Amino acid sequence: MKDDLYSPDPLLVQESLEDWVMNKCEDWRDNYQSNYEEKFDEYYRLWRGIWDPADTERKSERSRIISPALQQAVESNVAEMEEATFGRGKWFDIADDMNDKESQDVLYLRNKLTEDFENTKVRKAVAECLINAAVFGTGVGEIVIEEIKEMAPATQPIMDGQLQAVGVNITDRVVVKLKPVMPQNFLIDPVATSIEDAMGVAVDEFVGSHHVEQLQESGVYRDTYVGTAAPDTDLEPDQDITVYGDDKVRLTKYYGLVPKHMLEEATDEKIDGDAGYVEAVVVIANGGVLLKAEANPYMMQDRPIVAFPWDVVPSMFWGRGVCEKGYNSQKALDTELRARIDALSLTIHPMLAIDATKFPRGAKPEIRPGKTILTNGDPREVLQPFNFGQVGQITFAQAASLQQMVQQATGAVDSAGLAGNVNGEATAAGISMSLGAIIKRHKRTLINFQQSFLIPFVKKAAYRYMQFDPENYPVKDYKFNATSTLGIIAREYEVTQLVQLLQTMKQDSPVYPVLIQSIIDNMNLSNREELIAAMQQAQQPNPEAQQAAMQAQQSQLALQQSQTAALSAQAQESQARAQKYSVEAQLEPQEVEIKRIEAITRNLQAGDQDDKEFERRLKVAQAITKDKEVEAKINVNDPARLQEPNQPSERSVQRPVQSPVEPRREGSPFGGEPQ
Repeated sequence: MKDDLYSPDPLLVQESLEDWVMNKCEDWRDNYQSNYEEKFDEYYRLWRGIWDPADTERKSERSRIISPALQQAVESNVAEMEEATFGRGKWFDIADDMNDKESQDVLYLRNKLTEDFENTKVRKAVAECLINAAVFGTGVGEIVIEEIKEMAPATQPIMDGQLQAVGVNITDRVVVKLKPVMPQNFLIDPVATSIEDAMGVAVDEFVGSHHVEQLQESGVYRDTYVGTAAPDTDLEPDQDITVYGDDKVRLTKYYGLVPKHMLEEATDEKIDGDAGYVEAVVVIANGGVLLKAEANPYMMQDRPIVAFPWDVVPSMFWGRGVCEKGYNSQKALDTELRARIDALSLTIHPMLAIDATKFPRGAKPEIRPGKTILTNGDPREVLQPFNFGQVGQITFAQAASLQQMVQQATGAVDSAGLAGNVNGEATAAGISMSLGAIIKRHKRTLINFQQSFLIPFVKKAAYRYMQFDPENYPVKDYKFNATSTLGIIAREYEVTQLVQLLQTMKQDSPVYPVLIQSIIDNMNLSNREELIAAMQQAQQPNPEAQQAAMQAQQSQLALQQSQTAALSAQAQESQARAQKYSVEAQLEPQEVEIKRIEAITRNLQAGDQDDKEFERRLKVAQAITKDKEVEAKINVNDPARLQEPNQPSERSVQRPVQSPVEPRREGSPFGGEPQ
């Protein structure tokens, strides 16, 4: 009994790999058709401006006009993303890891990838993926590897070098391309939110039969009969195109997990590992012909599909695009415009009432310029138009409001203008706030695009070049970083702010050239890089001029030092002269006194008493003179004393000395009592 419960079903065991893959794809397509197909078709029609009978709101509606508001919103947003990605020329960069000290290999890889991406028109493919994301909510791209013949002109000498033969060198080379995928041609596990966590993904589309035959001849696909595909309008990019089926093949390319034993049976090869599912690539033609089946051949074991949502819907793979945001406002605007046009038709071309009894028999009651109508009686009594009045002016205001609602919902700013009006006039603060909100919304989409699409694509493309073209791409461990800026609206807004800030700066300010460089960097100029390089070169100091300026500065400094030394010497000389004069003025009274005493001694008469008195007084005068000389020397050596020459020091205070000349007594020339 236990064996019966766990024994595999014979029908499941006999199921082939192609049947298992197609059953999965059919289930995923049913989920897509039930939840997304109708909405995506309507988004596509509104973006293209195609009218459909389903757009009719009433039976009497005759106009079929579609407002271009949603078209403008899509194109404006896509242009912003393209400018943000490709506006600076270099739309991706490669950063080396911290442990790698040689950066030349990274520079070579970046330049080589840029060259190959230009040759394979990757920019055009990315732009188409952006349009798909804006219209349908999610942009999907397939990374395709192709073998091409690279041709280059070559010359060869002939006739002993007298002539040159012109020829072509042909080289076989592997290139990596990006192929945009329409939503109706992409299938994914319904429970998945990204390419990586899905059980598998598939690209289901029509291709030319010659494409399959060429791959069969090159050995990529199995050499088996394929035939032609049956018509299927669900896979066509445009359902209005006439269906043809003579030279096209429905090709289903599956990338994901498959049962291990089924892959082994399909390839007749043993696969290592104990896992029940293995990552594989399976290609099926016309729903049942197996063209290719192999384990994932890529060295990083990644899937060759990249996708990103315009706006993320939580827990969903399919995102929210521009058309979904502006859908309701667009439908209301179209209804308003068609109703107004129908009313204008009744107003301009009114209905006509005719008296059939007074109208000639056989006459056609049609109205056209210059027609003559025959009536039996007064024409005013025979013909009478029905006037319905004029179209209300309020409809124009309603249409403008609905158009503004479309712009507000989608984030476009070209047609509806900006918010922030005060009394009908736009203010700088209001415009700044509106632009700030719009730029933030664009940044969110830009981050989704970079993280989910741009960076994975560059990585996967580089790894495939390393694997299949090692001659031009040596295998290294690289880390990639995609760089981007925010588009033309954000740049114009930033330039305005920089110009306002520049007006507050002086030209000699060190910040002034930095602001000028930032303004030029944010402008969409063809020679922007040259201007920035010229400004940076101008800011770099000239070595010769810098050396001359340094020498001039040193000479100026030496001149200032010499002038300072000369002035200091002059000041010291003046100070010494002043000190000399001060000392001489202090010594002048003593010299006069000495001279007076000397003069007195000449008049003394001989005698012992007079001689003794004279000698005593002479010694006192000499002591006073020596004391003054010592005080003068101390003042010369002490600058603090010289600063106050008028204030006598403690030692220079003259003590009261009895005058050597006393009242003369009789018998003595000096007076006084005898000794």
